[in-house]
Amino acid sequence: MTEIKALRFLVVEDQGFQRWVAASVLAGLGAKDVICAADGREALEFLSRADPPVDIVVSDLDMPQMDGMELIRHMGETGRAISLIVMSALERSLVASVEQMARAYGVNLLGAIEKPASAKKLAALIALHGRAVDARDEAPAAPISDEEIDHALSTEAFEAFFQPKVEMRTGAVKGAEAIARWRHPVHGIIAPEAFIARLEAAGRIQGLTDRILDSAAFNCRLWRKSGLDATVSVNLSLTSLCDEGLAERMLELVRAHGIVPHDVVFEVTESAAASDPGRALENLSRLRMRGFGLSIDDYGTGYSSMQRLSRVPFTELKIDQSFVNNATTQVSSRAVVESSLEMAQKLGILAVAEGVETQAQWDLLLALGCPLAQGYFVARPMDAGEFLAWIRTRRQVTA
Repeated sequence: MTEIKALRFLVVEDQGFQRWVAASVLAGLGAKDVICAADGREALEFLSRADPPVDIVVSDLDMPQMDGMELIRHMGETGRAISLIVMSALERSLVASVEQMARAYGVNLLGAIEKPASAKKLAALIALHGRAVDARDEAPAAPISDEEIDHALSTEAFEAFFQPKVEMRTGAVKGAEAIARWRHPVHGIIAPEAFIARLEAAGRIQGLTDRILDSAAFNCRLWRKSGLDATVSVNLSLTSLCDEGLAERMLELVRAHGIVPHDVVFEVTESAAASDPGRALENLSRLRMRGFGLSIDDYGTGYSSMQRLSRVPFTELKIDQSFVNNATTQVSSRAVVESSLEMAQKLGILAVAEGVETQAQWDLLLALGCPLAQGYFVARPMDAGEFLAWIRTRRQVTA
């Protein structure tokens, strides 16, 4: 993670005293390069000519000339890799709307805090900037052609990375999500955002799903041999749910590696489950009948979540990270988390909080009785070898 002293900050605040307080708090945390602007217009002008570029903008919302909302819009339009921390004394519901607006504009929002900004809250949000840098490092520096993606699929250049799911009460590893990564000869490790949608559009996503499941099942067998009793989760796309032969092919792949369907959980987003309800329900029911676990991913982001839970035999509910990330500061997000946990408990299925990134989020989820957690606070996605090494180290630490 990048140290605070290596980051460049821009504080945008029209009140001189508040501006000084924020800059002083950042300096107290170790920041060496802090610039200040009195409104959005001054900030935007500086951002356009800053060299080296600004890493994190800490901005108020209610300002003259150009307010924080217009600044955020312009930041999104520039496409620059700048993180944002909103600092405001406005009512929480309004700030929550601005947070959603920032994400819609494509701005990397680290979070929002009340004025005056405390060192503890600022430090927690600044720590999240490192996660964004990690994600950008996994993005290709240049456009990737369709031919390259096709070649990667045919040469098995895609592989499964694993992010652990741990039991919050004990810290025990109960499972891991298999996440597709592309080991590119020039660009290094590429995240799925660069190729998933294009494979889906080309009708070739099932080849990737088969490849990831094959790797996941193989590694799950290795975990069993090493004494780790954990399930492995694999994502299913809308295209996969429309494939009539899906369940039987998944069963063959799993059995070929000497594990059983009970060891595998298929994750399905709400939108995918809703797009072709007849075929989706048939495939999901057949997968469950064969013994596979089923997880509803990104729970809370759809329009009929409760209805979906009542008619699909899900065994797991994953609370979307947007609610988890905001639960410590946003009443509405905490309410979604609490209702999701209550719903899962009443239905007798496991709840998993995804995207847990801070100690504060972990503590709140633990207090609310969340069974399982997944996210950078636990561990980042790792390749198969790194994952086993992480497991061994964790056993030594907790022994």
